[in-house]
Amino acid sequence: MQRPQHHPPEDFSLKETSPHLGGGGLTGDKHTSSYDLVEQMQYLYVRVVKAKDLPAKDVTGSCDPYVEVKLGNYKGTTRHFENKSNPEWNQVFAFSKERIQASVVEILVKDKDFVKDDFMGRVWFDLNEVPKRVPPDSPLAPQWYRLEDRKGDKAKGELMLAVWMGTQADEAFPEAWHSDAASVSGDGLANFRSKVYLSPKLWYLRVNVIEAQDLQHVDKAKFPEIYVKAILGNQALRTRVSPSRNTNPLWNEDLMFVASEPFEEHLILSVEDRVGPNKDEILGRCAIPLQAVERRLDYKSVHTRWFNLEKHIIVDGEKKKDGRFASRIHLRICLDGGYHVLDESTHYSSDLRPTAKQLWKQNIGVLEVGILTANGLLPMKIKDGRGTTDAYCVAKYGQKWVRTRTIIDSSTPKWNEQYTWEVYDPCTVITIGVFDNCHLHGGGDKGGAKDSRIGKVRIRLSTLETDRVYTHSYPLLVLHPSGVKKMGEIQLAVRFTCSSLLNMMHIYSQPLLPKMHYIHPLSVTQLDNLRHQAHQIVSMRLSRAEPPLRKEVVEYMLDVDSHMWSMRRSRANFFRIMGVLSGLIAVARWFDQICVWKNPLTTVLIHILFIILVLYPELILPTVFLYLFLIGVWYFRWRPRNPPHMDTRLSHADNVHPDELDEEFDTFPTSRPNDIVRMRYDRLRSVAGRIQTVVGDLATQGERLQSLLSWRDPRATALFVTFCLIAAVVLYVTPFRVVALIAGFYVLRHPRFRHRLPSVPLNFFRRLPARTDSML
Repeated sequence: MQRPQHHPPEDFSLKETSPHLGGGGLTGDKHTSSYDLVEQMQYLYVRVVKAKDLPAKDVTGSCDPYVEVKLGNYKGTTRHFENKSNPEWNQVFAFSKERIQASVVEILVKDKDFVKDDFMGRVWFDLNEVPKRVPPDSPLAPQWYRLEDRKGDKAKGELMLAVWMGTQADEAFPEAWHSDAASVSGDGLANFRSKVYLSPKLWYLRVNVIEAQDLQHVDKAKFPEIYVKAILGNQALRTRVSPSRNTNPLWNEDLMFVASEPFEEHLILSVEDRVGPNKDEILGRCAIPLQAVERRLDYKSVHTRWFNLEKHIIVDGEKKKDGRFASRIHLRICLDGGYHVLDESTHYSSDLRPTAKQLWKQNIGVLEVGILTANGLLPMKIKDGRGTTDAYCVAKYGQKWVRTRTIIDSSTPKWNEQYTWEVYDPCTVITIGVFDNCHLHGGGDKGGAKDSRIGKVRIRLSTLETDRVYTHSYPLLVLHPSGVKKMGEIQLAVRFTCSSLLNMMHIYSQPLLPKMHYIHPLSVTQLDNLRHQAHQIVSMRLSRAEPPLRKEVVEYMLDVDSHMWSMRRSRANFFRIMGVLSGLIAVARWFDQICVWKNPLTTVLIHILFIILVLYPELILPTVFLYLFLIGVWYFRWRPRNPPHMDTRLSHADNVHPDELDEEFDTFPTSRPNDIVRMRYDRLRSVAGRIQTVVGDLATQGERLQSLLSWRDPRATALFVTFCLIAAVVLYVTPFRVVALIAGFYVLRHPRFRHRLPSVPLNFFRRLPARTDSML
C-alpha cells in the first residue's frame, strides 16, 4: 500500500510562520503573559477623568468644556458638557506607538462655541518621561494637573489625568478611542471596537397535542375537519386533521419548536375547523407562557394538562372575549433540556453539549487563539476613487463569539488579539472568518450595505497536538461566480491545552451527541427544520446586540447554505468516496496480481504464509492486528504536522465549469431565464438517472441474495439447497484445514489453470431473479 501524495498549489498552501509572540522568542512553553499568543503592540494611553474650577469663557459667564488629546497628526476629543465648570469625562485614548511621529502629547481643554472654540488651558507630557505599565500591575492612578496657558504660565483650573505606555493587554484597550479610527464618525465608532458575544440559550419545545373537548362550530350540517395550529415567534406548525369527525377531536401528535432564553414570546395554540378551500374558522385559542412550562432533563414522561380555550367574537367592530365559551384542549408540553439544539452544520459543530446545564460534564481543556495579522487582502470597496478594505475577524466556538476591532484602510491589518474558550469535546471545530466592515462611514443599515466575506478558516481540535503552539498563515479562499479566488492570508497562533489526558481519552468512548438523541431520536426532516429555526433565532438575537453581529456574518459562520445543491460539491463528494475506496481497490489489485503470479517470489511467500495460517488458525487475528500496528508505526513518520485547511483541489473548485458555478450561486427559487433552467433541469435529470441506476443495481444484488431461498426461481433454489446439503456433509467429514488449503490453493492457482470466462458461482448468482420484474 502506497501512501497517497497530495501537493496543493503553492499559492493556496498553508505556510508556517515564526511570529514574535508575547514579546519574546517562540518556545513550546507557556508564557507568563496572558497575551502570549500574539505579538505585543505598544500604545500610548491617555485617560481623561475630570476637571475642576474651569474659568468662564462665554459672555453669559458659563463654559461648555471638552478635552482634545493631540499627538502629532492624530487628534481625539471627548464629549462636551454645557454650562459645567466641573465636568467628568472618564474617557481613554489610545495611540499606536508605531505610528507616533511626535515627541510630545498635548491635552487641551477647550470651550465649545458656535464660531470658534476658546482655549482654556493645556497639559503636556514628554513621551520619553511617560511610565510603562505591564499587566497584571494595577491601573495607573490618575493625578491632578494644573492647566497652563500657551506661554507655559499657570492658568485657572485643573485636569485629572493618567498617561502611560502599555500594550493591547491593557484593560483600557477594548473601550478606548483609537488613533487608527480617527476617521470614523461617532455613529460608526461602535462598529469599530472588539466585542464578545454569547449565542442565546436554545431549547427544544415539545408540544404533544392530545385532544380537545366541547368544541363549538357554526356549520352543524357538515362533519368538522379540525386541526391545531401552534405558533411560536416566526415558527408555525399544524397537526393533521383529526380522524374523529366530532366536537371532541383526538390527535396525539408531537410538534417541535426551538425556543430561546429569555422566553419573551408565548406559545399560541388555536383550534381551527376547515370550512372550505383556504377558509378556516377559529374554534378557540390559548396563549401559554414558556416560563411556566416544565423542563425535562431525561426521557421520563411529563404530566398532561388541560388548557381553557378562549374564543373572541366581533361586536361593533371590536374583538371581545366570549365568556360563555368553555372548550378546552389537552396537552403534554415540556422544554427538552436533554437534547443539543443543532444550530451549526453537523460537519463543523463547535459544541455538542445538552441544553440543560445540569447535564454538562467537566471541561477537558482550554483552546487559545491569537488572531495576529492578515496579508495581501484584496480591495473590497471603492472609497475616494481607490480600493480599500476595513477588515475585522469573527471567531466562533461553542456559545462564545468574538469579534476583533476593525483595522481601517489596510491590506495588511494587525489585530494581535487573543481569546480563550473552554473545551468539552476535542472532536469539535472552531471557525474564524474575515470580513470587510461596511458600517463605519455612515453607509450603515439605511443604505442596505452588507459586510463582505473575505474568507474563513476551520480548525478541528482533534487534529491538534496538545500544548503545542501552531503558528501558520492560512489562505483565505472564496468561491465566486468567476471561480475560486484567494482573498489574502490570515496568520493565527493556536494552542489546545489538555487538563486531563485520561478524561480526554474517555471522551472518545462516549456518544457524540447527548443520549436523548439516541433514546428518542428526531427525524432527519425535523432536525433540518429545527436547525433552520435555530439559525434564524441566533442570527436575529446577535443582530440586536450593540454593536450588532450582522445576519450575513452569522449565516456565513454557521454555513447556512451548505445544504443547497451544487454540481461541484456533488462531484467532489463522489471523488471523496472513490478516495476512500481506493485503498480497498489497491488491495484487490494486489491480490489479483498474487493470484495471476505476476511476481512469483511474492506469490510463493503468500502461499507459505497461507499454509502457516491454515495450520495454526489461532495466529490469524494476531497477525492481522500486528500488521495494522506495523502500518500505523510506519505511517507515524508521515503524520500531518500542520492543521487542515481549505483545499481547492479536494473541493473541485480549481477547475469547475462556469455554468456549474452560475448554478451554485443562483438564488432559491431560481432567477435565471427559462431556457437555462430547462438545460440545468435536463442535466440534473441525467445525473439523477445515473444515481438511480446505481442504487437500483445495489438493490438488485441484495434481492438476488434473498431469492436464494425464496423459491422465486424453483430450479435455482433447488440447486442451491442441494448444494448446501452436499457441502454440509463434505465439510462434516472433511477436516476444516484440508478444506481451507484446497480452497486457498484453488484461488491462488497458476494462470495456466485459469479460464477467462466467469466462474460457476458468479454465473449462478447473476441468473437469480430480482424484483425488477415487478417495477413499473
